[in-house]
Amino acid sequence: MCLTVCVFFLCISLGDDSQRESRPFINPDNDGEHYYDGKNMEEMDSTPMVSSLLNKLANYTNLTQGVREHEEAENEDGVRRVTVTVPQMGTFIGVYLPCMQNILGVILFLRLTWIVGTAGILGSFAIVSMCCICTLLTAISMSAIATNGVVPAGGSYYMISRSLGPEFGGAVGLCFYLGTTFAGSLYILGTIEILLTYIIPTATLFEEGAAMPNNMRVYGTCCLVLMALVVFVGVKYVNKLALVFLACVILSIMATYAGVIKTLIEPPEFKICLLGNRTLKNEKFETCAKTKVVKNITVTTDLWPLFCDSEYPNATCKEYFISNNLTEIQAIPGLLSGVIKDNLWGNYGPAGTLIEKESQPSAPVKETTTDISPYVFNDITTFFTLLVGIYFPSVTGIMAGSNRSGDLRDAQRSIPIGTIMAILTTSFIYISCVVLFGACIEGVVLRDKFGYSVKKNPVIGILAWPSPWVIVIGSFFSCCGAGLQSLTGAPRLLQAIARDGIIPFLQVFGHGKSNGEPTWALLLTVGICEIGILIASLDAVAPILSMFFLMCYLFVNLACAVQTLLRTPNWRPRFKFYHWTLSFLGMSLCLSLMFICSWYYALVAMVIAGCIYKYIEYRGAEKEWGDGIRGLSLNAARYALIRLEEVQLHTKNWRPQLLVLCKLDSDLAVKHPRLLSFTTQLKAGKGLTIVCSVLVGTYMTRGNDAKTGEQNLKAVMAAERTKGFCHVVVSSNLRDGFSLLIQSAGLGGMKHNAVLMAWPAGWKQARDSSARRNFIETVRETTAAHQALLVAKNIDRFPDNHERLKNGFIDVWWIVHDGGLLMLLPFLLSQHKVWRKCKMRIFTVAQMDDNSIQMKKDLQMFLYHLRLDAEVEVVEMHDSDISAFTYEKTLMMEQRSQMLKQMQLSRTEREREAQLIHDRNTASHSATNDKAAGATPDRVHMTWTKDKLVSERNRQREGMADIFHQSNVRRMHTAVKLNEAVAKKSHDSQLVLLNMPGPPKNKKGDENYMEFLEVLMEGLDRVLLVRGGGREVITIYS
Repeated sequence: MCLTVCVFFLCISLGDDSQRESRPFINPDNDGEHYYDGKNMEEMDSTPMVSSLLNKLANYTNLTQGVREHEEAENEDGVRRVTVTVPQMGTFIGVYLPCMQNILGVILFLRLTWIVGTAGILGSFAIVSMCCICTLLTAISMSAIATNGVVPAGGSYYMISRSLGPEFGGAVGLCFYLGTTFAGSLYILGTIEILLTYIIPTATLFEEGAAMPNNMRVYGTCCLVLMALVVFVGVKYVNKLALVFLACVILSIMATYAGVIKTLIEPPEFKICLLGNRTLKNEKFETCAKTKVVKNITVTTDLWPLFCDSEYPNATCKEYFISNNLTEIQAIPGLLSGVIKDNLWGNYGPAGTLIEKESQPSAPVKETTTDISPYVFNDITTFFTLLVGIYFPSVTGIMAGSNRSGDLRDAQRSIPIGTIMAILTTSFIYISCVVLFGACIEGVVLRDKFGYSVKKNPVIGILAWPSPWVIVIGSFFSCCGAGLQSLTGAPRLLQAIARDGIIPFLQVFGHGKSNGEPTWALLLTVGICEIGILIASLDAVAPILSMFFLMCYLFVNLACAVQTLLRTPNWRPRFKFYHWTLSFLGMSLCLSLMFICSWYYALVAMVIAGCIYKYIEYRGAEKEWGDGIRGLSLNAARYALIRLEEVQLHTKNWRPQLLVLCKLDSDLAVKHPRLLSFTTQLKAGKGLTIVCSVLVGTYMTRGNDAKTGEQNLKAVMAAERTKGFCHVVVSSNLRDGFSLLIQSAGLGGMKHNAVLMAWPAGWKQARDSSARRNFIETVRETTAAHQALLVAKNIDRFPDNHERLKNGFIDVWWIVHDGGLLMLLPFLLSQHKVWRKCKMRIFTVAQMDDNSIQMKKDLQMFLYHLRLDAEVEVVEMHDSDISAFTYEKTLMMEQRSQMLKQMQLSRTEREREAQLIHDRNTASHSATNDKAAGATPDRVHMTWTKDKLVSERNRQREGMADIFHQSNVRRMHTAVKLNEAVAKKSHDSQLVLLNMPGPPKNKKGDENYMEFLEVLMEGLDRVLLVRGGGREVITIYS
């Protein structure tokens, strides 16, 4: 039976195709169906290994998963297919070869020999080691993340965004996109450099001045447009050439190693010509001599006109040419020549420095001209950190395997093994090339970046066997292929970011052709790539993309370290050979390399990433991906809460942490939205704000109403820009709900210390006394909990957040000292733009025996020490006779209290109350006694009619001296006199803050208490009653 139920629920969960993407598990979609299609197991076992390998190589592609899906989604006629099948690949074809092809590239063929010659073998070894260790540590972190689940198209962007959140993911994803785009510029510039320098030198369009950069710009732009058209027409053509590009890389490297081995047998016949110790460009002459004998006649060589004003022997020549001899030496002495000793150390210098062989003799001559065109010289200023920035792009490309995890048969096994093996293999190739180049090639040739001293051949080409053209052609097609791959991958990365919806202004780039090709993203990529091409220098573009890749790798390491340290339950990578210390070391190395390469580029990249981060934080779509930063925030919050609870809050750090008691109407809408506006103005986004409401009922019946109410509260909080939390509780009555919130709202040290609520305006008109009783009990409970209480009257008349009060006053009536809260609140309000232009006035009350002048001086000095700017005024209230108006107010208050009490009595209680009234009146008034004694309980008037009012007034006036409680009269007198003073002084103020007297200890006086407060606030527009929490909240000390 249990098995049947499980199968039933499994069928239910898998039956709805619309929920497929939200499932936590992978739908295999018959992965094995295509692999074994049409074959039984015996036939699969008998398939020859060679044919299997050739079949895999035929299907080899260096394109990512999303690209191939787009390609195969339409057939030759452009008709979209329903089913897309992708052959599953193993570690070698799916990860190892793509990583190898992406890592090995333009820098190896065009700049590594120059780096070795400039930095020396030891310096180059340090550069290569740092960069390779950085990528190895990053690969370890990446393997842990990639094996902790499936990584769809997007690669590093997906890993970082799902591990560190949409803000980090979007920022680093765009940086990775920019890095990939500038990598396309780098490869195109490398392609054009090979074309114009080694293949067709005569194709230059500009000859004078900055000829090479302008040629690079023109030809680079044409090449970019051509490649973009190829990518736009269809990536299937790029896919078909992937194996050709890979073969070019492998053949070029094999030719280089073959050339090194050949130097042991017979070094290549490449000579270089030195004038003194200076290296000459030998592209314009064949014979390394000043003169030669032709038919017994001494004639000048082609070299002579380079230094003399004519080709005749009696011409005027440069002094250095006359004083020094020409020497011809081997460009490649060979592996056993001992040249490695001369190449151990670096040779750095400024731009224009001549490349000289230090061991060669040279006659010192005072130069009279600055023409260095016949010599080989440094085209840029060289230093160690520059070489690091130029070299680093040669170790990028380690994400090629993780980008295609969906195409792999066993991604969790293939990605770590393939990526790490590719890094180890390429690291061996680079380190061995550094040593072998330094051991085989002459130092001045190594420092010759473009091979001018060896007939304009690439330096690595003269070492290769059988011909330099193997390197030239191989590197040319390798750079072309890498450029096409960058232009193919970058738009899809941008499309993946745009489709996530985390950056609103990028959403247009999520659209494309009907088969998903990212047309708009391709156009943007081409535009950014053109910026790199206009720089027209491979050496200047390389550090730029180094920054973006290093930032990407830094956050991959950070993601792994954060997930490991947090020990989240979902962090269960299949790859076990990782540790947070390795990730932290990799992160530190990435950051160090960023500033080593170029500190200003590093700062620019960080500013770009920071701006994108803040933009996504404020404007981006809200995403919850279970990222590590959220887990880190939870841990930090837990630690902070525990720390807050350990130490009592100091007065200097006190600020109102508000519990806002809101009311919801019958439609569950917020009844007083201006209460939240006032909260925002008072808090300005600082401290704790908890907005709560209470629904009457049980949670089982009103649970959905509570959730709806919370959503409405959140909507109003967002509209009023109130930063805080909201909660709606369901209780059997409002009284218990408010009590529960006052006692338990908040957590640990983050608990509220003040309660804000609206004045119950309709308590007089209410048929029952629940509103009055709830209010008074709330006052009592906040007092018992030592919490401050703020009660806003006429809250709907308070200004909203869009209003600007251009003038006016905030008046504080300081009757009793409540810990300084009355003085602190106006200061906090004045920090908000709504109240900023309002001035603060403080009124205090003096009795007859007080010295008003001294009181004013003392209060001004107190405010000065508190650093508060306010006008001070002392109001004198003289003792006067109690007016008839006061007696009338008191009478109406007591009569109303008696009426409300009678309206709430049951029949039995009504009879008992009538009897009590009868007994009391009998003892006091004999005349009225007789009338009351003759009345039966059933005749007690329960409706307060006009006749009843008149008769009751007459009866009460006859025995006024006995019925009136003198305390009520005295309180009413104080309230009336104080209200007169407040109304007179503050009738034009924007807000009046009053001390709120506490309720009577005897609950029989609750009805009168509300009347006293009403009289106190009568005639005032905006009033805030303030009751302190029993502690000092403001101090004169710093």
